[in-house]
Amino acid sequence: MSQVDEARPLLAALVRSGEGQRQAVAINDFIFMAQDISNAYLVRTDDGDVLVNTGFMDNAERTKALLAQARRGELRTIILTQAHPDHYGGVPAFREPGSRIAAGQGFVETCRFYKDLMPFSMPRSRKLWGATIKRPANPIPPPAIQPDIQVDRHFVFEQGGRRFELIATPGGETLDAIVVWMPSERVLFTGNLFGPVFLSMPNLCTIRGDKPRSVVRYLESLDRVRNLGADLLITGHGEPIRGAAKIRADLDRMYEAVSYVNQATIAGMNAGRDVHTLMREIMLPDHLRIGEFHGKVSWAVRTIWEEYAGWFHYDSTTSLYGVPRASVDADVAELAGGAARLAARARQHVDTGRPLQALHLLDIALGAEPGDREALAAKKAALEQLLAASGGSNLSETMWLKSEIAAVKEGQGSALDPSRESVLRTTGP
Repeated sequence: MSQVDEARPLLAALVRSGEGQRQAVAINDFIFMAQDISNAYLVRTDDGDVLVNTGFMDNAERTKALLAQARRGELRTIILTQAHPDHYGGVPAFREPGSRIAAGQGFVETCRFYKDLMPFSMPRSRKLWGATIKRPANPIPPPAIQPDIQVDRHFVFEQGGRRFELIATPGGETLDAIVVWMPSERVLFTGNLFGPVFLSMPNLCTIRGDKPRSVVRYLESLDRVRNLGADLLITGHGEPIRGAAKIRADLDRMYEAVSYVNQATIAGMNAGRDVHTLMREIMLPDHLRIGEFHGKVSWAVRTIWEEYAGWFHYDSTTSLYGVPRASVDADVAELAGGAARLAARARQHVDTGRPLQALHLLDIALGAEPGDREALAAKKAALEQLLAASGGSNLSETMWLKSEIAAVKEGQGSALDPSRESVLRTTGP
């Protein structure tokens, strides 16, 4: 099995871990894995094969070739655990005349949601994932898939002496998510129900933009699958988790960790604490610590707060209207004595380890004077301080900060050479 590259954030390493794969990985004597951005799994039966997810469209032929080595019959069933292209993009390459496709209820609608928002969401995704997932200038679009079977709650079929139970788990990364349970073999395929990195805080609302996932549904879905009693748990990324005791302990820990954050957020709301205070103060106790490679505790707090309370935080009348704070940046900068004065105060915050306070001031300074060199230099220092403090473990946070640093550097070059096409607006608020 390919090794994870420890020099990258764990999630980035996982989605690229199959780059050197030359043959399908035998998980046991009837399940085989092809590693891709999200893995594809072949299950052999006495009456043809079953495929759980297909990998990404860009790599479909490679994934198909890897699994061809393990094929033993016709591909009768393709199961799609969620409507993200890295799970279903390879369907056209794999589908055979007799293949039927099973997915969760709402799969088609979820695909349409992503397609309709693609002009908006693609640049945002590229900013966070562009350095990890290399795609051509004119990438292959996601295929249009119409499932033959759409699982509302629970669907059972038997093939070649094996029983497959498809269970709706709408608390996963998409609202149409399902898991695949093989009760006789005690094997559970969860896709990305628990996110792309197992034993981690879920990313209930991604910063790239997505339909928010309900913490209540997440906990309900997790509770449902932890009670199945799996001996082998196979996720969308990384290596399988083996052993009923370990699986149950890990799932219990995730359930208790997310429940703790949920209950602490509710308690804070009832105590009159604002969302930003709760984001700073709520932390998991040591015995419940789980990874923050895709989601983070603080992000979960905000998503939970807004799931219960909505987008209006009762903190400013201006939130009710369409005039942003940036509309008065020039006024504030003028009153402060110019962007350079704001930059000098921001630099003091950076020097005393307060990069976020610095960035508040710098958003105003650069909103008023996008080319101010001192403000750009202070912003770069603040971002670098945040990146160092992050530890580089959360992919979205890491890539956002790196992309912002790169934009500031380009802005600094444009400020030094006015003949260059300016990109300074990308460094402002």
